[in-house]
Amino acid sequence: MLAATTAAVRTAGARMFKRYSTESRTSSLEELVAAVRANDAAVVDVLKPALAEIRPQARWLDDEHGSGELGPGEWWLVDPVGGNMNAVQGMTDWNIGVSLVRDGRPVLAVLHFPLFDETCTAVEGEGAFLNGVRLRVSEKTSLDGALAGTGQAQPGQGPEMADRVGASYAAMAKKALHVRISVPVTHQLAQVAAGRMDVHWQYDNVRAHASGVLLVQEAGGVVTDLDGKPWTLTSAGYLAAAPGVHAEALEVLG
Repeated sequence: MLAATTAAVRTAGARMFKRYSTESRTSSLEELVAAVRANDAAVVDVLKPALAEIRPQARWLDDEHGSGELGPGEWWLVDPVGGNMNAVQGMTDWNIGVSLVRDGRPVLAVLHFPLFDETCTAVEGEGAFLNGVRLRVSEKTSLDGALAGTGQAQPGQGPEMADRVGASYAAMAKKALHVRISVPVTHQLAQVAAGRMDVHWQYDNVRAHASGVLLVQEAGGVVTDLDGKPWTLTSAGYLAAAPGVHAEALEVLG
């Protein structure tokens, strides 16, 4: 199943790659939104029938900003173009992400970065891989040498969320070597899984993040809610980090 899912995601990525241009610019919010929707539709047209054939009993959700509980059984959770706004504006941080969730728990993930020909995969209990090479989170033991990050998962969250993210950035910037605020969130989670970043935190928990969370877990990282309890699909927020810096990061965010 992983091989077939990976092939489907890479095919969708190839289609999106043809649509992408570093020269792309939009002149208004309306034009940007239309371009985002067109990109999503192009990817869904590839993925939906392909994933239905791979796992016909699994239901489908491509609401990349959706949150909350899912019914029992299997679900394909799809973020057609993670970082779609970046792609529309000609920037490079975007990906195609898919996870299979079974009874509320991610069990398979594929995250593909077409511009770099990088594909991250994970199956519950079998590890995480980048182009077939095993992924491991970093061995950092102190935030003073750590690269950390967060991002706005959902647009239009209001001033309270902006204040909260800003305050957490200030707190983390006083402890970590470098802190970035960027999207897509799954991009940062993949970097934590690969050991390129050390910490990622989020003040909401979008279901489409499940692919990145599974990558971190299977690469040996620790993912909890912001009270230090195990992450679930319905956690209000979360912290994903290398084991050696998770506790310190949790204290900073507390």
